[in-house]
Amino acid sequence: MTSPIHDREHHKQNKTEHQESGGNQRTYKRDKLIISMLFNMLTRSWQRSRFMKRATSGGVFRQVRFVSTVHHVDNTIISKHVKASCFKSTQAKMMHSDSDVAYGENPRTSVLMELKDRVGVLHDILRFFWKYDVNVCRIESRPSKGRGSDKRFDFFVDFEGSLDDDHVSKLMAALNQECTKLLVLDEKNVHWFPRHISELDLVANRTLDAGTDLESDHPGFHDLEYRQRRAMLTESALQHTYDAPIPRIDYTSDEILVWSAVWDKLDGLWSKYACKEYLHSLELMRENCGYDRTNIPQQQDISEFLMDRTGFRMRPVAGLLSSRDFLNGLAFRVFFSTQYIRHHSKPLYTPEPDICHELLGHAPMFLDRDFADFSQEIGLASLGASDEDVAKLAHCYWHSVEFGLCKEGNEHKAYGAGLLSSFGELAYACSPEHPGADKPPAIKPWDPEVASTQQFPITTYQPVYFIAESMQDAKLKMRTFCENLPRPFFAMHNTHSDTIQIDRPVRRTKGVPGEDV
Repeated sequence: MTSPIHDREHHKQNKTEHQESGGNQRTYKRDKLIISMLFNMLTRSWQRSRFMKRATSGGVFRQVRFVSTVHHVDNTIISKHVKASCFKSTQAKMMHSDSDVAYGENPRTSVLMELKDRVGVLHDILRFFWKYDVNVCRIESRPSKGRGSDKRFDFFVDFEGSLDDDHVSKLMAALNQECTKLLVLDEKNVHWFPRHISELDLVANRTLDAGTDLESDHPGFHDLEYRQRRAMLTESALQHTYDAPIPRIDYTSDEILVWSAVWDKLDGLWSKYACKEYLHSLELMRENCGYDRTNIPQQQDISEFLMDRTGFRMRPVAGLLSSRDFLNGLAFRVFFSTQYIRHHSKPLYTPEPDICHELLGHAPMFLDRDFADFSQEIGLASLGASDEDVAKLAHCYWHSVEFGLCKEGNEHKAYGAGLLSSFGELAYACSPEHPGADKPPAIKPWDPEVASTQQFPITTYQPVYFIAESMQDAKLKMRTFCENLPRPFFAMHNTHSDTIQIDRPVRRTKGVPGEDV
């Protein structure tokens, strides 16, 4: 039997819980209203467009980054719904794009709003965007600096429309009454990058050296017939456009003999040292693309097969590209590939990437979705990036896509193309004995932060290799690294229109193709 005091305390507790419950319900209703407003506002363009299914390729329609605020609302719910809404709004805008309209985008305006932190401030501001029918593309927030004891927040907002539009003018006038500070932000100047796959035509010919520019110590330097062959393949690559099929090449008997010599040397090593993803993909290439020791497969057949499986494609190129231009292509799931082959006098040596490296090393791995997504992550991060960050991404590419290792049980297996197409270094990197050098290499855990500054030689075996737990592990760590780079914008690739969608307005002013840098 309880005492009267206990009964009174119990009654008070129930009353308090009931009051708190009522308060929570009111807060929940308010939050639901804000979430509903956000959802409806940010998905308006999606509701107006016809339905199209979401693309399934990795890295497509990555959500716009949103930094949660603390305005007396459930930030987890708000953040989640804003991300979903931004996703649908952006998707709709891309699906609604017309090939005659550049990149399928409307004009955008960027503003900085400073607001006092109080209950309902987010609701009060967003209602003006709803009222004046203005679509928000991006919202980020952070605490304001200074301003004494008042707690304030800076909101960075991108929205559709220009300041000349009547509804935008009315919106700005209304916001000016609510904000302690309202600034229109200039578009940021960034390095030029392709927005549509057709713009890869503008960079495909910006080679650091063409296929005919051979050094005096090149095995084919004094071979006129070989140089003429290289010139023909170079011209074919220079004339190629993004929407044309890759020309088929009638390979000569000397070229096939070189291919066979490389194949025979590597064939026994792949089963020992290549990762399981590569072995599976190579078998598929045999069955579907004509991979064989006596047949050099056509890049058009490879490209069509890759497109069907993972959305990647091959693109002929006349020679080496800059790191920026090459990585930019990966953002579209496009791999720039040479078409010439090493000189027949030294079939097991090449001073530059050739089709043995491209088709035996790179192409099969693009059949693996994790690897394909991994490669595109690097490409998307390179768009508009600073020279310093492009260099970091290029180092990551070198230590992974070119010379990466992964674990399979207690064994080290290769997934990097530089290893898979080099019989000497493949054994050196993966064999416990590390044959072919005076000392064994250093094997480090895959960490893009470390790899991004790890220097490397080009003409000798690598002194350092990075090993991932799996291809999935490699991809996720690379994605985290890319997301933490100080990028000028966040980009996503729309496979339906082959367009890059960005989350804020920028000006592509640096390194424009055809202009002096």
